[in-house]
Amino acid sequence: MSEENTAPKNKTHMWARRKARRALAQAAYQWQVSQTEVLQLRKEFGEKALDKADAEFFADILSLMVRHHQTLDAQLAPLLDRSAEHLDLVERGILRLAATELNHRIDVPYSVVINEYVELTKTFGAQDAHKYVNGVLDRLAQDVRSIEVAANKSR
Repeated sequence: MSEENTAPKNKTHMWARRKARRALAQAAYQWQVSQTEVLQLRKEFGEKALDKADAEFFADILSLMVRHHQTLDAQLAPLLDRSAEHLDLVERGILRLAATELNHRIDVPYSVVINEYVELTKTFGAQDAHKYVNGVLDRLAQDVRSIEVAANKSR
């Protein structure tokens, strides 16, 4: 996947991604609570929440997160101060989604991933949960996107 084919081309596309991430946070929460099948989640969120959103991006990230959630939890474990099972469901879902993007969508700059999911944590998470999520994602980005992070720091 080349960057020029997948990177947001304009503000409309960026807003479509933002809206997709908002729906992703809600779908991840629902999946954790009810283990709803991905196809069912895509159908439910496709009817309302994905209006003018990047539905392909939504489907890609959701499918990857569900398929790899155990691997994501293992990757996040050393960065957490408690087990993933003891995280709030909103925080856990958001961390899994962000980790999915950091691992699988190198077309999206790590700083965008962190910012978007921190903002979603402010919206859906507990008070000050965004600070915890930000710290975990900063450390994860250093592991997963070390070259990108180093290049960004040297600017």
